Amino acid sequence: MPDITCRIEGRAGRITLNRAKALNALTWDMCLEIEKALAAWADDPAVNLIIIDGLPCEKAFCAGGDLAEMYATGTAGDYSYGRRFWQDEYRMNAALFNFPKPVVTFLHGFVMGGGVGVGCHGSHRIVCDDSRIAMPETKVGLVPDVGGSLILARAPGRLGEYLGVTSARMGPGDAIHAGFADYYIPRDHWAALIDTLVETGDWDAVDRSALPAPDSKIASQKADIDWLFGGETLRDIVNLLQVTDSDFARGALRAMDENSPISMACAVELIHRSRQKDTIEGALDLEYRFTARSMEKGDFLEGIRALIIDKDNAPRWRHAGPGAVPPAEVSAMFRPLGADALTL
Repeated sequence: MPDITCRIEGRAGRITLNRAKALNALTWDMCLEIEKALAAWADDPAVNLIIIDGLPCEKAFCAGGDLAEMYATGTAGDYSYGRRFWQDEYRMNAALFNFPKPVVTFLHGFVMGGGVGVGCHGSHRIVCDDSRIAMPETKVGLVPDVGGSLILARAPGRLGEYLGVTSARMGPGDAIHAGFADYYIPRDHWAALIDTLVETGDWDAVDRSALPAPDSKIASQKADIDWLFGGETLRDIVNLLQVTDSDFARGALRAMDENSPISMACAVELIHRSRQKDTIEGALDLEYRFTARSMEKGDFLEGIRALIIDKDNAPRWRHAGPGAVPPAEVSAMFRPLGADALTL
C-alpha cells in the first residue's frame, strides 16, 4: 500500500495518510502528493470539498515529520536536504491554509508537528475523545513550524507561548479552545459523516453532526498562563516562573527543562513576531529563517539523536538552561536569508 492515497470519491477529494507503522509520520513525497492533489482539485468542479484523514492508523492522524533522513544528511554536513524538505512542506501548508474550498480534517489520536501542518489549517477541523494535539518541536531543537506559529499566535491570551515552550498536549476541548480544531464529534460517528460528505458534498453536515466541546483544562488555567507567560523574552518567563510558588509554575518549569533552550527562546520570539504579521506567509517565512539554520546553528541534530536515533533522552543542548540564551543569538536565527529566503 502507498504511504498516502489521493483520489476523488463522489463529491469529495480524499487524502488519506497510510503509514500506520510510523504513526503516519509525514515524508517528503507525501508532502508533494498533497500539494499536487490540491493544485488539481482547486478548480475542479467535480470536487466540492476535501476530506483528509489518517484512519488506517489506529493511534495517530499524523505524529509528526519523518526526521531520520534529515539526521543522516545533516550529520554528514549536508544541510540542503532539510532545507528543500521544509521549503516544499511549507509551500504545501500555505496551499492548505489558502485552499478555496472547504477542507474537512479528521484528527484522531496523535496530531503533532507536521501533522498540525496537514490537519489544522483546514476550515472544518474535527476532534474526538482520543485526540492529542501538540507542537512539541522544542523537544527536538526546532520551533513550532508548518504554520503552527500562526495558530499559537492567534490562541487566546498567552496560551500560544505556553504551548510553544512546554510542548503541552491538548485534548479535544483544549484544541478547540486554543484554535487548533473546530468541532467535537465522537469517533464512532465519523464513518457515517464521511459517507455523507462524499455523497452530497455538503459541508454543513459537519455542523449538524457536532456536539458541545468537552471541558478544557487549559481554559481553566488562563489566569496563570497569561500572567506567567506574558514576558517579552524566554528569560522573562523563566524568571517569573522561578519565583512563583505554585504547582502550575513548577510543572511548567519541569516541562521546559527537557527542551532545547535556544529553541524555546526563539519560539517565544517567533510567536510574538507571527502575532504582529498575522498571515500564514509571514509565519512560514519566519519559521523557515530558523529551520534553515537549525542544523548548523541550533540544537536540531542533537535533539533528533537523543529522542529518535539513540533514544537515550539525554540531549546535550548548546546552552545550560532556558535562561542562558543571549538575545543576540535569538536575533541571529531570524535574520533575513536573502536569496535563500522561502518562496511560496
